[in-house]
Amino acid sequence: MKLIEKIKEKDGARQINICGIKVLRYNKYDNLLLNTFSIRTHHDWTCSYKYMTILGFKFIIWPRYMMIYAKRFKKELSLKDKKYILEYQFKRRMGYKPNIDNPTTFNEKLQWLKLYYHNPVMTTCADKYSVKSYVSEKVGTEHVVPLLGVWDKPEDIEFDKLPNQFVLKTTWGCGNNLIVKDKSKLNIEETRTIFKKWLNIKKNHYYLSFEWGYKNIVPRIIAEEYVGELGDNLTCYKIFNFNSKPYLIQAVFDDKTSYETINYYDLNWNKLDLRQNFPNNENEMPKPKNLDKMLKLSEKLAQEFPYFVRVDFYEFGNKVLFSEFTFYSDNGMAKFQPEEWDKKLGKLIHLPTDNKSKVG
Repeated sequence: MKLIEKIKEKDGARQINICGIKVLRYNKYDNLLLNTFSIRTHHDWTCSYKYMTILGFKFIIWPRYMMIYAKRFKKELSLKDKKYILEYQFKRRMGYKPNIDNPTTFNEKLQWLKLYYHNPVMTTCADKYSVKSYVSEKVGTEHVVPLLGVWDKPEDIEFDKLPNQFVLKTTWGCGNNLIVKDKSKLNIEETRTIFKKWLNIKKNHYYLSFEWGYKNIVPRIIAEEYVGELGDNLTCYKIFNFNSKPYLIQAVFDDKTSYETINYYDLNWNKLDLRQNFPNNENEMPKPKNLDKMLKLSEKLAQEFPYFVRVDFYEFGNKVLFSEFTFYSDNGMAKFQPEEWDKKLGKLIHLPTDNKSKVG
Protein backbone atom coordinates (compact mmCIF):
# COMPACT_ATOMS: atom_id res chain seq x y z
CA MET A 1 0.00 0.00 0.00
CA LYS A 2 1.33 3.45 -0.94
CA LEU A 3 1.85 5.91 1.93
CA ILE A 4 0.10 8.69 0.03
CA GLU A 5 -2.17 7.99 -2.92
CA LYS A 6 -4.55 10.38 -4.68
CA ILE A 7 -7.91 8.78 -5.34
CA LYS A 8 -10.02 11.16 -7.42
CA GLU A 9 -11.90 14.40 -7.55
CA LYS A 10 -15.43 14.07 -6.14
CA ASP A 11 -18.10 16.72 -5.67
CA GLY A 12 -15.57 19.52 -5.83
CA ALA A 13 -13.27 17.90 -3.26
CA ARG A 14 -9.96 16.08 -3.51
CA GLN A 15 -9.68 12.57 -2.07
CA ILE A 16 -6.36 11.03 -1.06
CA ASN A 17 -5.23 7.99 0.94
CA ILE A 18 -2.69 8.57 3.72
CA CYS A 19 -1.47 5.30 5.25
CA GLY A 20 -4.78 3.60 4.56
CA ILE A 21 -6.90 6.47 5.90
CA LYS A 22 -9.13 8.19 3.36
CA VAL A 23 -8.85 11.97 3.61
CA LEU A 24 -11.27 14.24 1.81
CA ARG A 25 -10.36 17.94 1.38
CA TYR A 26 -13.46 20.07 0.83
CA ASN A 27 -13.64 23.18 -1.30
CA LYS A 28 -14.27 26.64 0.11
CA TYR A 29 -17.97 26.63 -0.69
CA ASP A 30 -18.90 23.97 1.87
CA ASN A 31 -20.48 24.82 5.18
CA LEU A 32 -17.67 26.37 7.21
CA LEU A 33 -18.90 25.32 10.65
CA LEU A 34 -19.58 21.73 9.60
CA ASN A 35 -16.09 21.37 8.18
CA THR A 36 -14.24 23.06 11.03
CA PHE A 37 -14.71 20.19 13.45
CA SER A 38 -17.25 17.38 13.68
CA ILE A 39 -17.41 13.68 14.53
CA ARG A 40 -20.13 11.57 12.96
CA THR A 41 -21.02 7.93 12.41
CA HIS A 42 -22.16 6.29 9.20
CA HIS A 43 -24.64 3.41 9.54
CA ASP A 44 -26.20 0.95 7.13
CA TRP A 45 -27.01 -2.75 7.37
CA THR A 46 -23.62 -3.81 6.00
CA CYS A 47 -21.36 -1.74 8.26
CA SER A 48 -20.78 1.29 10.49
CA TYR A 49 -17.76 3.55 10.85
CA LYS A 50 -16.84 6.91 12.36
CA TYR A 51 -15.42 9.87 10.52
CA MET A 52 -14.00 13.12 11.81
CA THR A 53 -13.79 16.47 10.03
CA ILE A 54 -11.04 18.94 11.04
CA LEU A 55 -10.57 22.20 9.17
CA GLY A 56 -12.13 20.81 6.05
CA PHE A 57 -10.29 17.49 6.10
CA LYS A 58 -12.49 14.42 6.47
CA PHE A 59 -10.79 11.43 8.11
CA ILE A 60 -12.47 8.05 7.73
CA ILE A 61 -11.04 5.24 9.82
CA TRP A 62 -12.09 2.11 7.98
CA PRO A 63 -12.77 -0.91 10.22
CA ARG A 64 -11.15 -4.18 9.19
CA TYR A 65 -14.43 -5.30 7.63
CA MET A 66 -14.54 -2.35 5.23
CA MET A 67 -10.92 -2.89 4.17
CA ILE A 68 -11.75 -6.49 3.25
CA TYR A 69 -15.19 -5.71 1.77
CA ALA A 70 -13.60 -3.17 -0.58
CA LYS A 71 -11.66 -6.05 -2.20
CA ARG A 72 -14.76 -8.06 -3.13
CA PHE A 73 -14.49 -7.18 -6.83
CA LYS A 74 -10.95 -8.57 -7.02
CA LYS A 75 -9.93 -12.17 -7.64
CA GLU A 76 -7.61 -12.26 -4.64
CA LEU A 77 -10.52 -12.18 -2.19
CA SER A 78 -10.10 -15.47 -0.34
CA LEU A 79 -12.69 -17.88 1.01
CA LYS A 80 -11.59 -16.80 4.48
CA ASP A 81 -12.32 -13.17 3.59
CA LYS A 82 -15.75 -14.04 2.16
CA LYS A 83 -16.61 -15.95 5.30
CA TYR A 84 -15.49 -13.03 7.46
CA ILE A 85 -17.69 -10.63 5.46
CA LEU A 86 -20.73 -12.90 5.74
CA GLU A 87 -20.17 -13.36 9.48
CA TYR A 88 -19.97 -9.59 9.95
CA GLN A 89 -23.10 -8.88 7.91
CA PHE A 90 -24.98 -11.74 9.55
CA LYS A 91 -24.17 -10.53 13.07
CA ARG A 92 -25.33 -6.99 12.25
CA ARG A 93 -28.67 -8.32 10.99
CA MET A 94 -29.25 -11.30 13.26
CA GLY A 95 -27.48 -10.27 16.46
CA TYR A 96 -25.08 -13.22 16.70
CA LYS A 97 -22.12 -14.67 14.82
CA PRO A 98 -23.13 -17.60 12.59
CA ASN A 99 -21.41 -20.96 12.64
CA ILE A 100 -21.02 -21.26 8.88
CA ASP A 101 -18.86 -24.38 8.81
CA ASN A 102 -21.16 -26.29 11.17
CA PRO A 103 -24.53 -24.65 10.58
CA THR A 104 -27.77 -25.74 12.24
CA THR A 105 -30.30 -23.01 11.42
CA PHE A 106 -31.96 -22.19 8.09
CA ASN A 107 -30.19 -18.84 7.88
CA GLU A 108 -26.78 -20.31 8.74
CA LYS A 109 -27.16 -23.06 6.16
CA LEU A 110 -27.95 -20.53 3.43
CA GLN A 111 -24.59 -18.90 4.19
CA TRP A 112 -22.94 -22.32 3.83
CA LEU A 113 -24.63 -22.80 0.48
CA LYS A 114 -23.34 -19.43 -0.73
CA LEU A 115 -19.76 -20.48 -0.09
CA TYR A 116 -19.77 -24.20 -0.86
CA TYR A 117 -22.61 -25.20 -3.18
CA HIS A 118 -22.15 -23.90 -6.73
CA ASN A 119 -24.52 -25.69 -9.06
CA PRO A 120 -24.12 -24.10 -12.56
CA VAL A 121 -27.86 -24.46 -13.16
CA MET A 122 -28.29 -21.78 -10.50
CA THR A 123 -26.66 -19.28 -12.85
CA THR A 124 -29.14 -20.17 -15.59
CA CYS A 125 -32.05 -19.75 -13.19
CA ALA A 126 -30.86 -16.50 -11.61
CA ASP A 127 -30.32 -14.92 -15.05
CA LYS A 128 -33.57 -13.12 -15.94
CA TYR A 129 -33.01 -13.88 -19.63
CA SER A 130 -31.92 -17.52 -19.64
CA VAL A 131 -34.45 -18.52 -16.95
CA LYS A 132 -37.29 -17.95 -19.42
CA SER A 133 -36.08 -20.76 -21.69
CA TYR A 134 -35.37 -22.98 -18.68
CA VAL A 135 -38.87 -22.59 -17.22
CA SER A 136 -40.50 -22.92 -20.64
CA GLU A 137 -38.75 -26.25 -21.22
CA LYS A 138 -39.65 -27.55 -17.77
CA VAL A 139 -43.29 -26.51 -17.42
CA GLY A 140 -44.38 -24.72 -20.61
CA THR A 141 -44.27 -21.24 -22.14
CA GLU A 142 -47.74 -20.39 -20.83
CA HIS A 143 -46.21 -19.82 -17.39
CA VAL A 144 -43.54 -17.35 -18.59
CA VAL A 145 -43.97 -13.61 -19.13
CA PRO A 146 -43.25 -13.10 -22.87
CA LEU A 147 -39.88 -11.64 -23.87
CA LEU A 148 -39.86 -8.60 -26.16
CA GLY A 149 -36.12 -8.13 -26.63
CA VAL A 150 -32.63 -8.54 -25.21
CA TRP A 151 -29.62 -6.24 -25.61
CA ASP A 152 -26.01 -6.13 -24.44
CA LYS A 153 -25.81 -2.34 -24.08
CA PRO A 154 -28.30 0.43 -23.23
CA GLU A 155 -27.60 2.21 -26.52
CA ASP A 156 -28.74 -0.92 -28.38
CA ILE A 157 -32.26 -0.88 -26.93
CA GLU A 158 -34.71 -0.54 -29.81
CA PHE A 159 -37.34 1.63 -28.16
CA ASP A 160 -39.08 2.30 -31.46
CA LYS A 161 -39.87 -1.42 -31.79
CA LEU A 162 -41.28 -1.77 -28.28
CA PRO A 163 -45.01 -1.43 -27.54
CA ASN A 164 -46.45 1.44 -25.54
CA GLN A 165 -46.25 -0.60 -22.31
CA PHE A 166 -43.36 -2.87 -21.29
CA VAL A 167 -40.90 -3.68 -18.50
CA LEU A 168 -37.10 -3.30 -18.70
CA LYS A 169 -34.79 -5.32 -16.44
CA THR A 170 -31.12 -6.13 -16.05
CA THR A 171 -30.25 -9.82 -16.07
CA TRP A 172 -28.01 -9.82 -12.99
CA GLY A 173 -29.53 -7.38 -10.53
CA CYS A 174 -32.13 -7.32 -7.81
CA GLY A 175 -34.74 -4.60 -8.17
CA ASN A 176 -33.13 -3.09 -11.27
CA ASN A 177 -36.45 -2.88 -13.10
CA LEU A 178 -38.28 -0.12 -14.95
CA ILE A 179 -42.03 -0.40 -15.59
CA VAL A 180 -43.14 1.68 -18.57
CA LYS A 181 -46.89 2.27 -18.80
CA ASP A 182 -46.73 5.04 -21.39
CA LYS A 183 -43.74 5.08 -23.73
CA SER A 184 -44.54 8.60 -24.93
CA LYS A 185 -43.67 9.90 -21.44
CA LEU A 186 -40.39 7.96 -21.19
CA ASN A 187 -37.12 9.92 -21.17
CA ILE A 188 -35.10 7.58 -23.36
CA GLU A 189 -31.67 9.14 -22.76
CA GLU A 190 -32.22 9.15 -19.01
CA THR A 191 -33.29 5.50 -19.22
CA ARG A 192 -30.11 4.59 -21.11
CA THR A 193 -28.05 6.37 -18.43
CA ILE A 194 -29.79 4.47 -15.63
CA PHE A 195 -29.22 1.11 -17.28
CA LYS A 196 -25.60 1.93 -17.99
CA LYS A 197 -25.14 2.29 -14.23
CA TRP A 198 -27.07 -0.90 -13.56
CA LEU A 199 -24.79 -2.85 -15.91
CA ASN A 200 -21.71 -1.81 -13.93
CA ILE A 201 -20.03 -4.78 -12.22
CA LYS A 202 -20.82 -3.22 -8.84
CA LYS A 203 -24.52 -3.78 -9.53
CA ASN A 204 -24.06 -7.52 -9.92
CA HIS A 205 -26.06 -8.77 -6.93
CA TYR A 206 -23.38 -11.35 -6.12
CA TYR A 207 -21.05 -8.72 -4.73
CA LEU A 208 -23.42 -7.62 -1.98
CA SER A 209 -23.36 -10.85 0.04
CA PHE A 210 -21.96 -13.53 -2.33
CA GLU A 211 -25.22 -15.03 -3.58
CA TRP A 212 -23.33 -17.29 -5.95
CA GLY A 213 -26.06 -17.78 -8.57
CA TYR A 214 -25.58 -14.18 -9.76
CA LYS A 215 -21.78 -14.27 -10.06
CA ASN A 216 -21.37 -15.49 -13.64
CA ILE A 217 -24.47 -13.98 -15.23
CA VAL A 218 -23.81 -12.15 -18.51
CA PRO A 219 -24.94 -8.53 -17.97
CA ARG A 220 -27.73 -7.71 -20.39
CA ILE A 221 -31.01 -5.82 -20.60
CA ILE A 222 -34.32 -7.49 -21.35
CA ALA A 223 -37.74 -6.14 -22.19
CA GLU A 224 -40.79 -8.08 -21.06
CA GLU A 225 -44.41 -7.77 -21.93
CA TYR A 226 -46.28 -5.59 -19.44
CA VAL A 227 -48.86 -7.83 -17.80
CA GLY A 228 -51.46 -5.31 -16.69
CA GLU A 229 -53.47 -7.83 -14.74
CA LEU A 230 -50.65 -8.14 -12.23
CA GLY A 231 -51.20 -4.53 -11.30
CA ASP A 232 -54.54 -5.56 -9.82
CA ASN A 233 -53.16 -8.62 -8.05
CA LEU A 234 -50.12 -7.83 -5.94
CA THR A 235 -50.09 -11.15 -4.09
CA CYS A 236 -46.96 -13.19 -4.70
CA TYR A 237 -46.92 -16.86 -3.72
CA LYS A 238 -43.42 -17.98 -2.74
CA ILE A 239 -43.03 -21.71 -2.26
CA PHE A 240 -40.20 -23.00 -0.05
CA ASN A 241 -38.83 -26.27 -1.44
CA PHE A 242 -36.59 -28.54 0.61
CA ASN A 243 -35.07 -31.69 -0.89
CA SER A 244 -36.77 -30.66 -4.18
CA LYS A 245 -40.26 -30.80 -2.64
CA PRO A 246 -42.63 -28.02 -1.51
CA TYR A 247 -42.89 -27.55 2.23
CA LEU A 248 -44.58 -24.21 2.95
CA ILE A 249 -45.94 -21.12 1.22
CA GLN A 250 -44.97 -17.54 1.89
CA ALA A 251 -47.82 -15.32 0.68
CA VAL A 252 -46.89 -11.67 0.16
CA PHE A 253 -49.93 -9.38 0.04
CA ASP A 254 -49.73 -5.87 -1.47
CA ASP A 255 -46.22 -6.74 -2.60
CA LYS A 256 -43.74 -3.84 -2.72
CA THR A 257 -46.17 -1.30 -1.27
CA SER A 258 -46.33 0.48 2.07
CA TYR A 259 -49.19 -1.89 3.01
CA GLU A 260 -47.19 -5.08 2.48
CA THR A 261 -48.00 -7.99 4.80
CA ILE A 262 -46.76 -11.59 4.76
CA ASN A 263 -48.38 -14.80 5.94
CA TYR A 264 -47.02 -18.34 5.97
CA TYR A 265 -49.16 -21.39 5.21
CA ASP A 266 -48.71 -25.13 5.09
CA LEU A 267 -49.48 -26.95 1.85
CA ASN A 268 -53.17 -27.18 2.77
CA TRP A 269 -53.41 -23.41 3.30
CA ASN A 270 -53.49 -23.57 7.09
CA LYS A 271 -51.96 -20.38 8.47
CA LEU A 272 -48.72 -20.90 10.41
CA ASP A 273 -47.59 -19.03 13.51
CA LEU A 274 -44.63 -17.48 11.74
CA ARG A 275 -43.45 -13.98 10.92
CA GLN A 276 -40.48 -12.53 9.02
CA ASN A 277 -39.66 -8.95 7.98
CA PHE A 278 -43.28 -7.74 7.66
CA PRO A 279 -46.36 -8.03 9.88
CA ASN A 280 -48.86 -10.80 9.31
CA ASN A 281 -52.13 -10.13 7.55
CA GLU A 282 -54.81 -10.59 10.19
CA ASN A 283 -57.60 -11.14 7.67
CA GLU A 284 -58.83 -14.56 6.61
CA MET A 285 -57.10 -14.71 3.24
CA PRO A 286 -58.76 -17.03 0.69
CA LYS A 287 -56.87 -20.00 -0.63
CA PRO A 288 -55.65 -19.26 -4.18
CA LYS A 289 -57.66 -21.31 -6.65
CA ASN A 290 -54.48 -22.29 -8.49
CA LEU A 291 -52.61 -23.42 -5.37
CA ASP A 292 -52.43 -27.08 -6.39
CA LYS A 293 -51.14 -26.06 -9.81
CA MET A 294 -48.47 -23.82 -8.24
CA LEU A 295 -47.32 -26.61 -5.93
CA LYS A 296 -46.96 -29.02 -8.85
CA LEU A 297 -45.08 -26.47 -10.94
CA SER A 298 -42.83 -25.64 -8.01
CA GLU A 299 -41.89 -29.30 -7.51
CA LYS A 300 -41.06 -29.71 -11.19
CA LEU A 301 -38.88 -26.61 -11.16
CA ALA A 302 -37.11 -27.59 -7.93
CA GLN A 303 -35.80 -30.93 -9.15
CA GLU A 304 -32.27 -29.68 -9.91
CA PHE A 305 -31.83 -28.26 -6.42
CA PRO A 306 -31.54 -30.86 -3.64
CA TYR A 307 -31.08 -28.49 -0.69
CA PHE A 308 -33.28 -25.42 -0.90
CA VAL A 309 -34.92 -23.23 -3.51
CA ARG A 310 -37.82 -20.81 -3.34
CA VAL A 311 -40.03 -20.67 -6.44
CA ASP A 312 -42.30 -17.65 -6.77
CA PHE A 313 -45.54 -17.27 -8.73
CA TYR A 314 -48.35 -14.84 -9.47
CA GLU A 315 -51.87 -15.83 -10.37
CA PHE A 316 -54.71 -14.05 -12.11
CA GLY A 317 -57.83 -15.79 -13.25
CA ASN A 318 -56.94 -19.37 -14.12
CA LYS A 319 -53.41 -18.45 -15.14
CA VAL A 320 -50.19 -18.95 -13.16
CA LEU A 321 -47.09 -16.95 -14.05
CA PHE A 322 -43.58 -17.78 -12.88
CA SER A 323 -41.86 -14.89 -11.09
CA GLU A 324 -38.37 -16.03 -10.04
CA PHE A 325 -36.11 -18.56 -8.36
CA THR A 326 -34.51 -17.58 -5.05
CA PHE A 327 -31.71 -19.70 -3.63
CA TYR A 328 -31.01 -17.61 -0.52
CA SER A 329 -34.37 -16.34 0.74
CA ASP A 330 -33.96 -12.86 2.25
CA ASN A 331 -30.19 -13.28 1.83
CA GLY A 332 -30.29 -15.82 4.67
CA MET A 333 -30.31 -12.92 7.12
CA ALA A 334 -33.91 -12.45 8.24
CA LYS A 335 -35.08 -13.22 11.77
CA PHE A 336 -37.90 -15.69 12.36
CA GLN A 337 -40.60 -15.12 14.94
CA PRO A 338 -40.84 -17.42 16.83
CA GLU A 339 -37.12 -18.16 16.64
CA GLU A 340 -37.57 -21.95 16.66
CA TRP A 341 -38.64 -21.79 13.00
CA ASP A 342 -35.05 -21.01 12.07
CA LYS A 343 -33.90 -24.34 13.51
CA LYS A 344 -37.00 -26.20 12.34
CA LEU A 345 -36.45 -25.20 8.71
CA GLY A 346 -32.71 -25.68 9.10
CA LYS A 347 -33.27 -29.36 9.90
CA LEU A 348 -34.90 -29.76 6.48
CA ILE A 349 -31.67 -28.84 4.67
CA HIS A 350 -29.45 -31.91 4.64
CA LEU A 351 -26.02 -30.60 3.71
CA PRO A 352 -23.28 -32.94 2.47
CA THR A 353 -20.23 -33.45 4.64
CA ASP A 354 -17.68 -33.63 1.81
CA ASN A 355 -18.97 -31.05 -0.69
CA LYS A 356 -16.59 -28.17 0.00
CA SER A 357 -14.59 -28.98 -3.13
CA LYS A 358 -17.35 -27.20 -5.08
CA VAL A 359 -16.18 -23.76 -3.99
CA GLY A 360 -15.95 -21.44 -7.01
